[in-house]
Amino acid sequence: MRFSVFQVSRRGGRETNEDRMGYCFTREAGLFALADGMGGHPEGEVAAQIALQTLAALFQQDARPVIDDPQRFLHESIVIAHEQLLRYARSKGLNDTPRTTVVVCILQGNQAWWAHCGDSRLYLVRGSKLIARTRDHSYSELQEALGRVARNGEHFNRNVLFTCLGSPGKPMVDCQGPLVMEPSDRLLLCSDGLWGSVEDAQIVEHLADQPITEAAPELVEQALRRGGARSDNVTVLAVEWEGEGDPSGDTTQNLGNSGFASTIQGALDADLVAGMAGMDDEEIERSVREINEVIRGRGANRR
Repeated sequence: MRFSVFQVSRRGGRETNEDRMGYCFTREAGLFALADGMGGHPEGEVAAQIALQTLAALFQQDARPVIDDPQRFLHESIVIAHEQLLRYARSKGLNDTPRTTVVVCILQGNQAWWAHCGDSRLYLVRGSKLIARTRDHSYSELQEALGRVARNGEHFNRNVLFTCLGSPGKPMVDCQGPLVMEPSDRLLLCSDGLWGSVEDAQIVEHLADQPITEAAPELVEQALRRGGARSDNVTVLAVEWEGEGDPSGDTTQNLGNSGFASTIQGALDADLVAGMAGMDDEEIERSVREINEVIRGRGANRR
């Protein structure tokens, strides 16, 4: 499997950057994910990190070296990430649960599957055309999809979401795929800090006309300039699919004995959890035990 990746995250005019992104892969499958911790709720950066950690841990468990049912995996894994946020809030005695959006894509064979919850987006560009884009779980996007026009000065706030991870109710997860990939197809996962300032047409134009190593940082800089002093954080993860091709040229050929590599910190990395959340040893052990129980239970249910 051959692909190129470029990822970048920049803090805008916010006190902290609550966005997180990363990817992991085996010799025959890759998972690419991005999460945007939600302001107005506690520990958004922790929510985003827990979501990505959970996805990576489940991918490492199930990709042997491929995922048997990618669409099912995406839906189940996102729901489990949501459950982990609820567990975390209970263990910390929080009055409100940390919340995050998430968008995740699996590339396997020559096909792509993706899923999202909230308003972090995925764009798929082929040549100069936008082949696919996720639809935000927001009130404004819903009104647009229904063809409703604002009346008498009514304004739909694009920031109002009706689902996310960590909310009291079960999250809404939209899954798409499989879609057959072609060499040079480009995928872009991004937080709303990008698309909130840069129009879709410009995102597509940059991805179509430039290598992802140039398109991604230029889009980020453009979003920050347009956002000005009050700019949101801007995070993108761009992938160019190069095909299956000659195994000697595979991106994955240099994997170690484990057959797995990741830029996402492991879901059971206690040092990271302690550093981010100030958890004591007992809380860390309980968190690790709960994650293990969820993963073991999921595996047992699928046998």
